[in-house]
Order: sequence, then structure tokens, then C-alpha cells
Amino acid sequence: MITQENLNQLVEQTQEVAKEVGAFIRKERQHFDVNRVEHKGFNDLVSYVDQEAERLIVDRLSVILPEAGFITEEGTNSTKGETYNWVIDPLDGTTNFIHNIPVFSVSIALMEKDELVLGVVYEVNRHECFYAIKDGGAFCNDTRIKVSEAPDLSASIIATGFPYYNFDLIDRYLATMKSLMQKTHGLRRFGSAAVDLCYVASGRTEGFFEYNLNSYDVAAGALIVKEAGGTVTDFDGGDDFVFGRKIVASNGIIHRDFLKVLAEFRD
Repeated sequence: MITQENLNQLVEQTQEVAKEVGAFIRKERQHFDVNRVEHKGFNDLVSYVDQEAERLIVDRLSVILPEAGFITEEGTNSTKGETYNWVIDPLDGTTNFIHNIPVFSVSIALMEKDELVLGVVYEVNRHECFYAIKDGGAFCNDTRIKVSEAPDLSASIIATGFPYYNFDLIDRYLATMKSLMQKTHGLRRFGSAAVDLCYVASGRTEGFFEYNLNSYDVAAGALIVKEAGGTVTDFDGGDDFVFGRKIVASNGIIHRDFLKVLAEFRD
């Protein structure tokens, strides 16, 4: 069983891994060859940078916590652990990376059974390392962060992600965006769900929602939001946000009203 003291050490080691891999990604971006991009599916892109970054992460974490399994985006290691599992997105925001739009990140979470206990998100371009452990608070570059105190939707900025291959719910999604545009300070689309969640945690935005995401997109950021004092749920207000493919995060204060707006989309 990992103790709180163990978690403190693990989060330090995980930050170092994320920063090392972030440096690799940053270097590769300087001479990136777009012809080496592969298509996993429609608009679902992957590059050799994603694949090599994931291999580096898996190699490092296998030494740090040998008993843990892995849930990975690129399938470098898909061996599930009985108790502990790393949940890894080596390059969250691949499309941004390919087009040289500077919002992409490394996302690493650790789960104990079904519970998130550690999360690290390293935003590569701004050199911002967000991290949290269970019951330990949330930080960015060693400075404690907390969610915004905005009292309602009318004082809030909401982040989201646009669907890029599953368009079945697009009409409901656009209706929800239309509603939020009229009820908030505005909407933002940064292109990395892990970064979106960290911006909620640090009070830069008040809320984030998106559907059709995977566990490795949201696991680390979700814990960071919760440890920063925010609220994270699925679209129904429940706890199935890591594997349920629908996530809503907020400063907590606006969460109920936020979910009411999303009910049109949910239903």
C-alpha cells in the first residue's frame, strides 16, 4: 500500500519524468516532419513524437513503481495492474503540436483501484507543471493553486473541446454552446483537455466540459481540479468521469447551474 509519504516522493519523480519528456517534445517540434504523421482514424492523428514520448514515460515509470500497470494512449504497455495503474497521455494536444499551435501537454495519473491518487500535467510551451496527490492540495511549479471564486455563470469563462470525429451529438453540442455564450463571459477551446482542466484548477477559467474523451485525457487533470477545491462529475452529476467519456469540471460554485445548461445536451 502506498502511503502519503510515498505519494510525495512519487509525485516529485513523476514531475521529473514529465519535464524530461516535455523537453524531448519541445526539441522535436523545432524540426518536426509533418510527413511522419499517421492516422489512427478520421482526424485522429499520431506522430513518432507521441510514440517515443510514451515509450520514455513507460520506461521511467516502470522503474519508479514496478508493481503498477499501464493504461496508455498509444499502446506501448497495456498490461493492467491489480491495484495500481498509470494512466498516460504522452502528448495531449497532438493536433496542436502538428500545426505548431503552442498548447499541448504531458499527462500522467496514478490510480489505486478506481481512485485517482496522483496527477501531473506538464504544459510544454509555458513550462508549467501542474500536480496533485490525493488529500495534498494542488500546485503549479511549486505554488499552491485553487479554483476561481466566481459566483455564477455570468462571471465565468468556460472551456470546451470540439468533436473531431464523432459528430452524432453535434446539434445538441452547438445548442449548448449557444446557450453558454449567452450566459457566460465566453467560451474557449485550447485543444488539450489536460490543460483545460488545469486552467480550471488554477482559476483561469471557471468550468470545462467535453464528451467522447478517454481516461488518459482527463485522469491527471481531474484530480488536480478536485485538489484545488473544484468539482468534477460526469454530465449526470455522478462520478463516472474518468472512463465514462463525459466530464464536467468547475470551481464548484457554478456546478449546479452549469449542469442545468448541459442537461439540454445530455438529454
